[in-house]
Amino acid sequence: MVDKRVILSLGLLTLIGFPLLGMAIVKIFSDQPIQIMIRQTAPVWEQFAIGVPVGTLMGLIAHWLTEQPILKPSTRKYARMLGSLRLSTTEKALISVCAGFGEELLFRGAIQYFWGIWITAVFFVAIHGYLNIKDWRISIYGTVMTIFIAIMGYMHEWYGIWAAVAAHVMIDFVLLMRVQDQGPHVPMPEMD
Repeated sequence: MVDKRVILSLGLLTLIGFPLLGMAIVKIFSDQPIQIMIRQTAPVWEQFAIGVPVGTLMGLIAHWLTEQPILKPSTRKYARMLGSLRLSTTEKALISVCAGFGEELLFRGAIQYFWGIWITAVFFVAIHGYLNIKDWRISIYGTVMTIFIAIMGYMHEWYGIWAAVAAHVMIDFVLLMRVQDQGPHVPMPEMD
């Protein structure tokens, strides 16, 4: 069982550490100023106006996908783990903001500058464990998430970092709100 304090601590580490890592990457491997990480091509209000509904829709689609019978064997363990945390709505929001802000500044703000949208998207989803050659079911989910993350990469390019941050926050928040509600009640499959 994962301790709630560990999850919250990792969220705060992501909020602070990932942007600092992104700044270091840009500073070491580029002649660009670190402000490139937060470049904007649209006003902040417009970025949020695009990011929030797009992220909410992606979160709802991702949740729907996890509910499909073909994916249930692979998504059960995630639902149980999240359900066991018993997070409050405020904690879910905090984790979502920490991950959305920290991960987007690192991946879209820094790494995408060097690797491009699609390689960064595949890398991002793979390190989250959703592209797994040993579990084709979770890889179906991972493929859809790769497309969503690439869309966020384009949002960053077309509108700015805050559109991607808002979308990421909403995906995580929707998933935490929807998946955790079922978590502890999800039966574990029989082990062979």
